[in-house]
Amino acid sequence: MLVELVIENLALIERASLSLGAGLNVITGETGAGKSLLIDALELLMGQRARAALVRKGADKARVEGRFLVERDGVGGLVAAWLEEHLPQVLEECEAEGGGEELELILTRTLGRNGKSAAHVNHRPVTQRILRELAAKLVEIHGQNDHQKLFEPAEQIRLLDTFGELDDALAGYRERRAGWLALADELERLESGEAERLQRLDLLRFQLGELSDADPSVAERDALVAERAVLRNAEELLRTIGGLAAELAQSDRAVLDTLRRAERVVDGWRERVEGLAGAGDALRESALHLEDAAGALASFVDGVEANPARLEEVEARLADFEHLERKYRTNMAGLELRVTAIGTELEELESATEGADELVEETRVARDAVAESARRLSRSRKALRGRLRKAVEQGLAQLGLARATFEVAVVQPAGGAADSAARGTDRGRFGPNGVDAVEFLLAANPGESREPLRRVASGGEVARIMLALRGALAVRRSTPTLVFDEIDSGVGGRLGPEVGAHLAMLADHHQILCVTHLPAIAARAHRHLRVRKAVSGGRTRTSVDDLSGDPRVEEIADMISGGAAHPTARAEARRLLEVGARVRDVEA
Repeated sequence: MLVELVIENLALIERASLSLGAGLNVITGETGAGKSLLIDALELLMGQRARAALVRKGADKARVEGRFLVERDGVGGLVAAWLEEHLPQVLEECEAEGGGEELELILTRTLGRNGKSAAHVNHRPVTQRILRELAAKLVEIHGQNDHQKLFEPAEQIRLLDTFGELDDALAGYRERRAGWLALADELERLESGEAERLQRLDLLRFQLGELSDADPSVAERDALVAERAVLRNAEELLRTIGGLAAELAQSDRAVLDTLRRAERVVDGWRERVEGLAGAGDALRESALHLEDAAGALASFVDGVEANPARLEEVEARLADFEHLERKYRTNMAGLELRVTAIGTELEELESATEGADELVEETRVARDAVAESARRLSRSRKALRGRLRKAVEQGLAQLGLARATFEVAVVQPAGGAADSAARGTDRGRFGPNGVDAVEFLLAANPGESREPLRRVASGGEVARIMLALRGALAVRRSTPTLVFDEIDSGVGGRLGPEVGAHLAMLADHHQILCVTHLPAIAARAHRHLRVRKAVSGGRTRTSVDDLSGDPRVEEIADMISGGAAHPTARAEARRLLEVGARVRDVEA
């Protein structure tokens, strides 16, 4: 529950510190005194959009801080689980300080005159989203017009699920639905790309056939280039290289013969004359090298043939290679790699059909799981209708609508085609809350047919229906602190005691903060806060007082027609307070 609320420099509030307790806390005050500022402060604390105009004139920033104590059982366990996921360090500190039995949370929101705001949890900076999510688990505000939310189908189905404690079942359904939708999205992407896949397959198969027929090879290309050079110059090679080979070793005056004769002459003298040994060795080595060269030239010339037909073949083959290099914008080595890459991609694309069949089956199985989960939710919701109707009608009777009848309609709108189920395209049928549409129906008077709330309920009736629903939900896992901003708006004074009794009943399960103008409600409170506005030093200031004793009697008397100055009003105020005290003693 919220045990302390500190407000600084918020509009007319310079500083206010509110100590709040368990049970029913009421806030009263004259119109314009600033009661709505307390609601504004709580809304800021809950992470709602901030308005720079709320910063008090002359101040740099406004600040709102709330201290909460949350027991670990019930909804406190949900808060602890949320902290463990999002703010684990805060949870560790809370458990260390509170011994694990109670969580102490301090939520802070500051708002600068420039419109920028900051949020903290236990003095640790957090984002506005984190503050908003955590605060929503601690406080729920029902403003003067918030009961209009009861007209919304999403709110009605949420209340029904809360009444039946279907949160876990709904979470399971949503988890299955998310998995199914992910598979359906993947399947749709695959199917939308099927035409492109087939086109790609055709292209790759053509390219692979073209490249396989050409059989590109760096080694072959290099060999063909060398062969083409020989074939293009065959006649000149035969004339020049062939003539050179003959001059070296085959003609009458061959160079090799001359060199060998010189070698013999030098060898004949080297035994008789010193100094010729080196020359003789050089001649011998030169003769050997020249012999090798002459043999190589002769062998080369033997392989040269002027062959125009072969040259044409070589030119055509090389032209094919050059065409493929230009076409695929790569060299011969790249063409070789391209053949391998195309083969790999073809294998993947051809096996994709097998994957598609598996995905279709997975999607169908996932969809069937979603459908079964939705059916279980529907059965549970339909089973709850009678219990919720009875609980709400009991609450309405306590609130002056004893002859009203309430009903919960659970229907399944048509949607989704049977033949599209396996493909995952009937997603419109399975919404975030299942396949059901929930409608609250009311007949406020006997003889009238039950109609949707939005058509038949007046403002006062809707406020009482919301209180009756809150009473029905009181023992369920719900928000610890409920704030009602003039929930009695549109409710006549004769119903004040009934509304007060109902709020007191809710206070057995929740901490209630209620801004009210009805004295019967104020008299039932466990704690009474009064908001006052005064002018001092030329500035208007709003203050908050904790009332008890005579000041409380005077405040309630002032709320009664006639005002605190009339003895009858004070007497009625004391009577209301005594009745409230007796009821609280009996309840205790």
